Amino acid sequence: MVKQATKALLCDIVSAEEEIFSGEVEMLVAAAHEGDVGIQVGHTPMLTSLKPGPVRLLQASGEEKVYYLSGGYLEVQPHLVTVLADTALRGGDIDESAAAAAVEEASKQLTSGKGEIDFSLAAARLAEASAQLRTLKAMRKKLNR
Repeated sequence: MVKQATKALLCDIVSAEEEIFSGEVEMLVAAAHEGDVGIQVGHTPMLTSLKPGPVRLLQASGEEKVYYLSGGYLEVQPHLVTVLADTALRGGDIDESAAAAAVEEASKQLTSGKGEIDFSLAAARLAEASAQLRTLKAMRKKLNR
């Protein structure tokens, strides 16, 4: 009997607070610092850092799930992908109005140049809030297919 190759790999997404996802996926797409990476069965083992942004999971059922990560690490092993996130949110848990307000506030801080501003902190807040809005956009795009 010939053993059939599996088309799915186990994926775990965890943060310091909780396990966000654990299950089989056909593909994972995440925003690494070197650029977006797509992971499927048979991918070369690797370890990379992740920047704030969406993580998309395509499950064997065809269902796609989207999560937001504030950053972290992605480890790929032969049949296991582990995402260790600083902070992870299910796409539906993102507060769009709060993210939009954070983008506006951080942008004002960076462009005004008034007062005591920590530019690196304002830039990080801007990047994180923008990534949350990109995650919501990716979810909406998926729903409109």
